[in-house]
Amino acid sequence: MNKSQSPQPLPAPCIIDSGIIVNKEDMRRLLNDIGRVHYLHTLDGFIQSEGEGWIMEIFADATQATLVANHSLYLNLQSFDYLILDSDDQAQTCFELVQENRHLRLTPLSSPLQEDGPNSYLDVEALEAMVTQVLSAQWDVQLDDDCAF
Repeated sequence: MNKSQSPQPLPAPCIIDSGIIVNKEDMRRLLNDIGRVHYLHTLDGFIQSEGEGWIMEIFADATQATLVANHSLYLNLQSFDYLILDSDDQAQTCFELVQENRHLRLTPLSSPLQEDGPNSYLDVEALEAMVTQVLSAQWDVQLDDDCAF
């Protein structure tokens, strides 16, 4: 390649159904809509704990911990080096968060394809829009109350 030619940028990764994800934002997007999971925590290949719970929050903050307690999972992506996207023996998608010899394997028990079930989620953008409308309406009412007529 001569100096007048610029190198072609590499294409963005494309991972379909299996692979290793290292980008924290990609990890967050994959885990964001899981909901209810079966989790398996292993250390040096030995099971430390397992159970079922709900993913309550996914964040990336070097000052906070990943917490799993009381059937609730608060996942700090800074606690893990990468995520393995794979499937189990029943061809169900599994997400394995890895940090050296610690693994947290998450198997979804709910699906984003489920419609209007008891475990369905509100669209975050729609919820924010509704809250904005309510707050705006409340502000309008307060302004109307301030009028002297």
